[in-house]
Amino acid sequence: MTKFFNRFAKDESGATAIEYGLIAALIAVALISILGTLSGSLTGTFQRVSDDLTAANGA
Repeated sequence: MTKFFNRFAKDESGATAIEYGLIAALIAVALISILGTLSGSLTGTFQRVSDDLTAANGA
């Protein structure tokens, strides 16, 4: 039983996968935050382009 616990304590095979998962989660949170911040300005830009195209088409 002691050998099992010693081997279990030294085993780090899952640590790398967990680290990669945490890095991916942090990147996802950062992207969501950035896109949330930019969404207002992007919406305004697309609306302005749409209005300009509508005005050009109507002229």
